[in-house]
Amino acid sequence: MDCLDRSPGQFRNFRKDDFEANWIKVAECRFGQVYQVKLKLWREKCALKTLDGLCANNFYRRVTKEATNIAKLKFKYVMSIYGLCSEVRAVVMEYMSNGSLNNLLANHTLMWPKKFLMIHEASMGMNFLHSMEPPLLHLNLKTSNILVDDHLHVKISDFGLIHWEEGMSKKLFMEHLTARGNINYIPPEIFTHCPDPPGPSFDVYSFGIVVWEILTQQKPYTGCSVTTVLLEVSHGKRPCVKIISEQSPNECDQMIRIMQQCWDQDHRTRPQFTDIVIKTETLSEVLKVPGPIDCRKDGDEDNSRLVPPIHKISWPKLPDLPSDTESILSILHRKDFSSFRQSVKREHVHTQFSGNKSLLHYTVASGDAESVAHVLSLGAEVNCVTASGYTPLIIAVLHRFHEIISMLLDHGASVSQGDEDQWTALHFAAQNGDCRTVRLLLDKGAVADVREKVGWMPLHLACQNGHETVVRLLLSRLSAEALRECEMAQGRTPLHLASVYGHLNIAKLLLSQGADPNATDHSLSTALHLAAGEGNYRVVRELVQNGATPNSADRRGYTALHLASLRGHTVICKKLLSNGASPDSRTLQGWTAMHLAALRGHETTVVELNSQGGCVNASGENGWTPLHLACKQGETEVVARLLEAKADPNLTEDSERWTPLHVACNGVSFPAVLHLITHHADVNAVNSGKATPLHLAAQHGCAPIVKALLLNGADRTLLDSSGSTALNIAQRCEKWEIVQLLEKDWKP
Repeated sequence: MDCLDRSPGQFRNFRKDDFEANWIKVAECRFGQVYQVKLKLWREKCALKTLDGLCANNFYRRVTKEATNIAKLKFKYVMSIYGLCSEVRAVVMEYMSNGSLNNLLANHTLMWPKKFLMIHEASMGMNFLHSMEPPLLHLNLKTSNILVDDHLHVKISDFGLIHWEEGMSKKLFMEHLTARGNINYIPPEIFTHCPDPPGPSFDVYSFGIVVWEILTQQKPYTGCSVTTVLLEVSHGKRPCVKIISEQSPNECDQMIRIMQQCWDQDHRTRPQFTDIVIKTETLSEVLKVPGPIDCRKDGDEDNSRLVPPIHKISWPKLPDLPSDTESILSILHRKDFSSFRQSVKREHVHTQFSGNKSLLHYTVASGDAESVAHVLSLGAEVNCVTASGYTPLIIAVLHRFHEIISMLLDHGASVSQGDEDQWTALHFAAQNGDCRTVRLLLDKGAVADVREKVGWMPLHLACQNGHETVVRLLLSRLSAEALRECEMAQGRTPLHLASVYGHLNIAKLLLSQGADPNATDHSLSTALHLAAGEGNYRVVRELVQNGATPNSADRRGYTALHLASLRGHTVICKKLLSNGASPDSRTLQGWTAMHLAALRGHETTVVELNSQGGCVNASGENGWTPLHLACKQGETEVVARLLEAKADPNLTEDSERWTPLHVACNGVSFPAVLHLITHHADVNAVNSGKATPLHLAAQHGCAPIVKALLLNGADRTLLDSSGSTALNIAQRCEKWEIVQLLEKDWKP
């Protein structure tokens, strides 16, 4: 049988003798082995994954049935499956030299930009699978099924091993999952009474756990049994976010928020990968070093993003206790409340468990109001606190146990007592959007403008999370003066938070109550900066209509237009420009909105800025023009649009006197070179080192660029400052194809 060819859509059945004899085992998995093999005809490495037992039969059946579709799955972040080798019951696929992400996380310390990039690439792969018609569900997503190549880019693998069949029982499906060691990645709806079959939200939950593993480089639920994990997940517990490094960048808090949305207890509220991709791309881009632009010059933070507080309670396993006490907690844990009430004694009530927890804490967490009343009647201290400062009232508020909340308040629970971070019950209720509890706490004397230790008020939390009814309640208890003084740490107001998260109705409400649309935080960012940067068009429109100043600059000199251009929000750029934003205002580094749009390859934004009077030849830091930046980044379509708009292809930057053509040749961007030559770029321009574009193309060994330059009059005899011709450089760099081209007699 013919060996694999490279044309798309091909799916082969290989023979053993299609491969060289030296098979190298590179991994052992639960249902087989992975070998590095080399195809004789192709002379290239592949991976051969053998499958044993029932799993192999099921997978073979599906792969055979869907061979044509699987062969069409060609995507940068999805593993390519080339075919089968039926002689050894194996799948032949792309070889990834760095193995699984699971092993990499355990053995290497990754930098934050790389972590963010891996998360984004994984979301890209999953979004591709879910975009199929019908969506191709993975149902087996975990770090051991994400593979890593030579350059630490990731690809999704093993997306066909587990398949939901119509009519399959949840129990049988669970057995398939747990047999593959997937317990940590299974969403709660699979082992609860939810009647729905697994859908896209299943993979989204698993992705949330994967994100946690990448951020922490640890394994979730370490040391817990399968039963313990199922119980804790079913009750809403997730891996602890507090262990994420304190040295993480500000953007990590945004990534945590995405992660928590992905593993939400309610599968209906989890985001889709189409949204996750956009958010992770933005975060990944922020951490990149964007060419010559330093987005954090002089040590300033990038304050375009806010840090939402992550404040959750997590409960450990039952502690080791004296037998009678342990029995009491075991009965409570089983929810045998009648037996619990009969067994509990006064000495149990006053026992202090691990973490300073009392029996009242555990009883409140159980959710049984009658048992709580009984424990209180035995003399439990209603305001007792755990080691982290949680009172029984805070625990009841976290779980939304309204009857218990009322009972505790009637027994004297303090509404003002906070935890170790000074979060009160009102903070937690506001964050959760629990209007009933917020109203109850306010009626019992809770202060609406109470602050936790870094300045967050309940109003900030409600605005951040989009809880409009709670915002209305809190505003009804705040004076206009108090609203104007609602600044938290870093000077952010409720309007900042509503704007960055796109909560239009809340923004309207705050503005109607007198919130200042031009208030700045400590980085001098206004609500308009934040809304524009996040792409929240309707909020931008509302802010502008209510007097937001479009040309206000933050500490780095960025206006709202700069941020919208940087992130390619063209419609917002148009709105800002039509309301007086200056297209040529400059950051402290001298960048215009056109520079930033060109840098990031936002073609439509470049066109819009040009149509509104933006200068295509503006000179930024070190004399870089938008065309220089587009050439450096290889943004071919932007190069074309700039040249059509009369960008000068022969302007030089200040430090090395490079033209855009020098930059394109150095970046080996052949299409950009062609666009520049077509628009009369000087092929013999020399930089400060007397190097021509031909010298640079020869150094990098790009034959198509060398040919294009020669055909358009490039002079092979010109010498750089070292006295070398392009031919000398090609010889020195051992670019023999270029040597042949330069020795050839070229005639334009």
